[in-house]
Amino acid sequence: MSYNVFVTRVIPEVGIDLLRPHCASLEVAPPDRPISPAELVDAVRGRDGVLCSIGQGIDREVLSAAGRQCKVFANFGVGTDHIDLAAAAELGIVITNTPGVLTDATADLAWALLMSAARRVIEGDRLARSGKWAGWDPMELRGVDVAGRTLGLVGAGRIGTAMGQRSTGFRMPLLYVDVHDAPELDAIGGKRVDLATCLSESDFVSLHTPLTPQTRHLIGAAELQRMKPTAVLINTARGPIVDEAALIEALRQGRIAAAGLDVYEHEPAVPTELAALDNVVCLPHLGSATRATRDQMAEMVASDLLAVLGGEDPRHPVTG
Repeated sequence: MSYNVFVTRVIPEVGIDLLRPHCASLEVAPPDRPISPAELVDAVRGRDGVLCSIGQGIDREVLSAAGRQCKVFANFGVGTDHIDLAAAAELGIVITNTPGVLTDATADLAWALLMSAARRVIEGDRLARSGKWAGWDPMELRGVDVAGRTLGLVGAGRIGTAMGQRSTGFRMPLLYVDVHDAPELDAIGGKRVDLATCLSESDFVSLHTPLTPQTRHLIGAAELQRMKPTAVLINTARGPIVDEAALIEALRQGRIAAAGLDVYEHEPAVPTELAALDNVVCLPHLGSATRATRDQMAEMVASDLLAVLGGEDPRHPVTG
């Protein structure tokens, strides 16, 4: 059969190449910009399937515009907090995502943020490039030690576990917060604790929990106050898990030492107050951004989309 498919953002060509032979109509959104919500509603009408991505609101209006003839919204990414899963279920639209494949890339990036924030790498890079560096100075850009310090993980799923496993090379005591025990972390000496304990005892706190109504602003002013003044906060999960205004204030006042952020509360907006701070490392949502990982994601999401359209079960369904 030949299908009518819309791809909401340009993805690696391997995914498009998988779709093309099976599609009578395959339309990909413009490469130069994200499409607007109104454009998205118009673009999904009459489609058999939609390949969407994070950062685009797939709400009831979008799903209803696609209609019951649309069988699947295949999501290029793991998180589905941007998709109205209840509305999709009501309309009989299958939702898929791309778990597992981006675990290592995202955990690696979380470590890159941790090291960059702890050792003031971005500030050092700017100084070295500025032409103003006067030579080695024993008081210059002193950062935070990493080896032997305590790592706290908020969320012990695939990425959180991978982040924790990487800590063994730094001889770091490991704490984690989760609703379940994490045997792989327990096996390397991890200790499951409550959030208050994790925040107060960790030198580095790395967020790996999904965004839900319960985790929105999980880290606010009170939680930041619990952290050590020498602590570093890392977020590669979802921006709204952190109260961004409270974080800015905590960084300004030195209530915590630094932060490393790949995600923001109102993406793609990065508050100017945050960007102006030297003690924060800001990245533009690069967690899964390696060539191999993004190619694998494209292949996975396209394969699941075609499976659903062909009447088969997808390998990576998402349920509400």
